[in-house]
Amino acid sequence: MRENDWLLYGAYGYTGKLIIDEALRKGHTPVLAGRSPNKLKPLAEEKRLDYRIFDLSDQTEINDNLKEFETIFNAAGPFEKTSLPIVKGCLETRTNYLDITGEIGVFEQNFAFNKSAKEKEIALISGVGFDVVPSDCLAKYVSEKIPNATHLELGIAGMSGFSRGTLKTFLKNLPHGTIIRQNRKLVALPLGTNPKKIQFMDKKRFCYPISWGDISTAYRSTDIDNIRVYMALPQYFKYFTGSLEPLLKKVFKLDSIQKLVSTWIEKNVEGPTEKTRQTAHSYLWAKAHNEEGKVFEAWLKTIEPYRLTAISAIKCIEKLRTRKTEIKGTLTPSQAFGKDFILEFPDTKIADSL
Repeated sequence: MRENDWLLYGAYGYTGKLIIDEALRKGHTPVLAGRSPNKLKPLAEEKRLDYRIFDLSDQTEINDNLKEFETIFNAAGPFEKTSLPIVKGCLETRTNYLDITGEIGVFEQNFAFNKSAKEKEIALISGVGFDVVPSDCLAKYVSEKIPNATHLELGIAGMSGFSRGTLKTFLKNLPHGTIIRQNRKLVALPLGTNPKKIQFMDKKRFCYPISWGDISTAYRSTDIDNIRVYMALPQYFKYFTGSLEPLLKKVFKLDSIQKLVSTWIEKNVEGPTEKTRQTAHSYLWAKAHNEEGKVFEAWLKTIEPYRLTAISAIKCIEKLRTRKTEIKGTLTPSQAFGKDFILEFPDTKIADSL
């Protein structure tokens, strides 16, 4: 089974279902996994796929389910809860680990396992979706144009909507402020600190700094000491900044509020529609500069984020399968698959000028 199948944990989530459809389209037969039999069994029967029901509270049970597979793809967020027990299991069973997190803490956690992953001859690669494949590849691209770059800025636009998991993660992280990389260290700033207008390939947008995964991954991919990531966000985001920020941070620290918000999201948030996924685009910008004043900018246009994530999941599974002996340790997407990986996606291009 290890040669032909792989395990998809969190299969019945919004993104998990998209990954299943892309997998079937490409001739894969993933074994579906999750903790809820009521959600998993009907999905597996509908897709005519095998399934495994287990939660992540029992390490022995996790290991027993992993040992048959060469690779597990984790699509179950928040990843701060699901990643560590699965990664520990992967190190015990010599199973490759992939996920689609954008959570800085999860990236940092998994980079700490780099030596162990190399010893076990497995790959641990987080962020193999829209978090953070396009931005990681673009960051590596601009960094190679500037010798000894000291600062990197990234801008992201075109989020067509949020899945339940993505929105829950965003709200859960609100109390922590905005994380940047400053002189190689992770530093927290108040929400909304130093917003800026960024020119993307299609138009200029007002963007706020955010705690995106590249604060961790781009640091490893580029070895640049200072990194900030900006995102074009709806106008209502301004209500999370300024004088209201201290109160909101206190409110969202409360477990009762998080549970209330989570329940509301489950009932009201669906994620982008099929039409949106097929027609929308996303846009990225990157700028690197060094102490000598040399600057290089580049722009990227690609497909809708959730569509990209589903396609990326299967591409990464296939690349791991065909390059087993090459890809080992904890890696960023651009380290594992190269900075040109993003150019393998449909309707995608990079420009050095506008």
